[in-house]
Amino acid sequence: MMLTSFGSLRFMIENILLADSGTGQSEQMLKSLMELPAIQRAAVTVLHVIPPKITAEEMAEQRQAGAKLLAEAVARLHLDPVISVNTMLREGDPKDTVLHVADEINADLIIMGSRGLKRLQSILENSVSQYVFQLSSRPMLLVRDDIYVKKINRIMVALNNSAAAKASLDLAVRLIEGVKGGKLILAHVNPDLKGHADTPSSAAEKDPLLAEAATVAKQRGVEYQCVLTTGKPAEEICRIAADTNADLLVLGSPDRRPSIARSLPDLDRLLGTSLSDYVRVYAECPVLFVRQSEA
Repeated sequence: MMLTSFGSLRFMIENILLADSGTGQSEQMLKSLMELPAIQRAAVTVLHVIPPKITAEEMAEQRQAGAKLLAEAVARLHLDPVISVNTMLREGDPKDTVLHVADEINADLIIMGSRGLKRLQSILENSVSQYVFQLSSRPMLLVRDDIYVKKINRIMVALNNSAAAKASLDLAVRLIEGVKGGKLILAHVNPDLKGHADTPSSAAEKDPLLAEAATVAKQRGVEYQCVLTTGKPAEEICRIAADTNADLLVLGSPDRRPSIARSLPDLDRLLGTSLSDYVRVYAECPVLFVRQSEA
């Protein structure tokens, strides 16, 4: 199999959409992210969506509550006033509205909270974050409501032979670059390896994928650690993130659906059979999914 050449960095985040429901950890995640040198000058749009109501009185009450929520969210974020911060209050189905606004402002990153619902629950409980994740082609940072959001010093990137993994490495290196005491964790789960224990970092760097990624890190002056292991990729990625105490996991999520199907949810993925869906549910740190067409 031909290996992906990681090449030079080119991934940038300059326009962030925070879909704020007033609950969860998404605001804290944005605050932690904005401390990174690569993100500090990004423009931020804070969106709150009001579901349709039957009466005009109900809608008026919801608009008032939504406006208050947005004002409180901006106050809690304590962002540098030099940064462009915009608020949006929209009416409609939250799932579709988040997608439409992301396209409208050409967001480089969508940040959303997630309840971490498993498999069929995502459909039965009408999960907004899972719906957006399924249908958007944009990078998306999902933050489970039950995890602790930390200062970002250790970023893990999961590597394989895909174009999405290349984009993930580009972004992960850019994010950790310039972070005092920061470390990049380069992980490759190779199911074909014999044994189950992690290969020592010095030996792991001989792995072709990790060697290429390490070269990129060295070129950018980023401290790194290589982890090579075997097993079920989704489970191993979550384990490595926990064992290395990663503050953020960057994972490529290839968009393999034909264009004709992008308006329809992929039932298999909504049911939780994809690697991305497993990691979304079980990773013990926030996960930034980088979308990339495999065509």
